[in-house]
This record gives sequence, structure tokens and C-alpha cells, in this order.
Amino acid sequence: MPSRRYLAQKSELAPDSGYSDSTASATMCPVLSRVGNSRMNETTAEERPRLLWANVLMFILTLAVAVIAVPWYGMTQGYSLAAWVWFIVFLYANGLAITTGYHRLWSHRTYDAHWSLRVIFMILGAMALQNSILVWASGHRAHHQHVDNDDRDPYSAKRGLWFSHIGWMLRRYESAETDFSNVRDLQKDPIVAFQHRFYYPIAIGLNVLLPLALGWLHGDVLGVFLLAGVLRLVVSHHLTFLINSVAHAFGRQPYSDENTARDNGWLAFLTYGEGYHNFHHQFAHDYRNGIRWWHWDPSKWLICSLSWVGLTRKLRRTPAVVIQRARLAMQFRRFEASLARHNLSLPHVDLERLRASISREYDQFVATLAEWSKLTDAWYTKTRERIVQRWEKARFRRESRALLFQLRMQHRRLKHLRAQLA
Repeated sequence: MPSRRYLAQKSELAPDSGYSDSTASATMCPVLSRVGNSRMNETTAEERPRLLWANVLMFILTLAVAVIAVPWYGMTQGYSLAAWVWFIVFLYANGLAITTGYHRLWSHRTYDAHWSLRVIFMILGAMALQNSILVWASGHRAHHQHVDNDDRDPYSAKRGLWFSHIGWMLRRYESAETDFSNVRDLQKDPIVAFQHRFYYPIAIGLNVLLPLALGWLHGDVLGVFLLAGVLRLVVSHHLTFLINSVAHAFGRQPYSDENTARDNGWLAFLTYGEGYHNFHHQFAHDYRNGIRWWHWDPSKWLICSLSWVGLTRKLRRTPAVVIQRARLAMQFRRFEASLARHNLSLPHVDLERLRASISREYDQFVATLAEWSKLTDAWYTKTRERIVQRWEKARFRRESRALLFQLRMQHRRLKHLRAQLA
């Protein structure tokens, strides 16, 4: 079974992931790196940031090929089975490398992974063409730290659906400038550093040369390139971008309404489990996004199953009590808002009795949280005592060995002295 580190609060006991209160914003997944550190100002139409033509052309050209050349070739020439197979394989491989690698492993440190698995995620993540791990994670951490802040969230949902989906990557917005001060921990990772240094040759080779080579191998060069190369890239891009846009606009908020993140089961199906976004923003250091057994979360299943063979470990989970606490807190907030909205407007309802019932439930809620606090405090105390006890035992063994060595040396000396009397 996987080892698990339980989190007592939204951010308590979270691993060191490089977050800092003074962190500047950074890009999440544009095609080209942009390094800088500056403050965003309100801009008028005449002062709009300049276009990033490399990104603009890449998005336009790949989309044009996907919607024009791909269907045209299919109708006139037809695609081989190999082309469709590699399209599906690469699409899922790239998507899971982003969700389980770039996102849950490197951005949030929700589990530890064997070096071989990190290499695989590094390669397949580069093929997704969403920038290096370092740039992606820096932007994503900035997004979580400054969510919905138009000046500091690189893809703030409050700036509109188009902006949060793709618009933020088309111009040099100051809110999306990269500052690596929030990924100091990742800069020490040799695999991350290698990918960042050689990102362009790796990404170009995997997106151009690999599909062409596979197409040549199967006798369908253009077919494999169009499906497994171009169409796969466009679909992969926009599935990821949906999390930045749609997951902050449509869905439920069962855990918190302090930001725009929402849970959306349909979106989870399309994005390898990333659609449970309200939970994720509230408990970002949990390796799961979908916490129920029926929640579609292939990323969670992959991470958990790999722990059975030792490729992942230290899977971090938020305690069920803490999750339920957040759900109940939201229920009480909604009750309060509903009572204020319907005050004196529901003659068939005894509002005073309802308020009294809710008040009693809230008192019980507070009492339960107090018990939970006592329980966690006792657990921390016992844990510290066990650590001290293990340390004391280790010291006892160490000092015992030292005394045993002294006695053995004395035995040798006495044996030597006795030999002189013989």
C-alpha cells in the first residue's frame, strides 16, 4: 500500500514547494519562455501589450492545419490504423505527463517519484509543448498564490474566458512574466534543469521528428504526422487550457467560494481528472483531485498504482475530517446567505425555529472541530514523543557500543598483562 502523509489543514504540513509570499507572477504553459520581474498596470486599448508572434503563429497555424488539412486528408486519402493509434497514445501520454508530472509532482509536490518515472514525465511533458517544467510550475504556483488577482495571477479568470483560456499567452502581459524565485526547489532537480536547458531541441524533436519517423515506419508519413503530430498537439493544448478557463467559470463550489475555481465532472472526464478544481484549489497538496471512488481521475489512479511497484511514494492526502469540515463550512455560509435573502419572505416557514436549528448545528460543528483539534494536538505530541524515544534509543545503543568497546579493550589489556606473568 502507498505511504501517505496526512495534511491537517489547507496548507499545514505541506511539503516545501518553493511558495513565497513575495513571489512574482510567472507563466503557466506558453510555448516560449519569458523571463522577467515587473508589475502589471491597467492598460487601455492603445497601450495593449505587444503580441508574442511566435505563440500567435504557432496557435494559428496548428489550428488551421487541424481544422482544414486533417479532415481534407482524411476525406481524400484516409488515415491508417497506426495513425489513429499513435494519436490516442500520444494524446493520453502527454496529458498524463502534464497532470501527474508537471502539475501534481513538480508544481505541488503531492508525492515523490523514482528518477526513472521523472525522466519519462519530463520527456512526454516536453512533447506536450507547454514549456519547460520550471516555467510551467512557476506560473502555476503564482496562479495558486494570487488566484483571481488581475495584477498577479497569470491567467486570472476574472479577466474573461478568452483571456484565461489562451489570450494571456498571445501578448506580453506583465502579470505573466516569469520569476523563478518560487521554484528554487525545482532548480536543484537535475532532471528539471536538464529539460529546461535543452527544452527546444527535445520538444521539436518529439513533435516533428518522432511522428515523421513513426509515419515512415508504418508507410503513412503524412497521415501519422497530421494525426499524432498536429491534431494531437492542438487537442492536448486546449484540453489543458480548459482548466484555466472553464474550470473557473462553470461548475459547483462545495469546498470554498473564496475564488472562482469549480468542480466539473464533465471537464474531469476530458482532462484526466483535473476537473475537480474547487477541491484542488482548497487542498492543493493532495495528490488526488477526485476524492470519491466514482470520481473520474486517471491521474490519481496512475499515481496510486505506481506506488504498488515502488515508482511513487509518500502520497499526500488531506484527512477526511478536514475535507468534511470545509464542506460543512460552505453549507453554513449558504444557509446564512439564504436566510438573509428570504428574511420575512417565506410565511409558510418558521424562520426563527429554522435559525435556532441551524444555530444548534453550528454549535455542534464548532464542538466537533474542537475535538478534532485536541485529537491532532495529541497525535502531534505522541509523534514528537516517539521521535524523541527513537532518538533516545539510538543514543543508548550508540553509547552502549562505546562502553562495550572500552570493556573489550580493557579485556585485551588485562590479557596482555596476564601473559607477562606466565
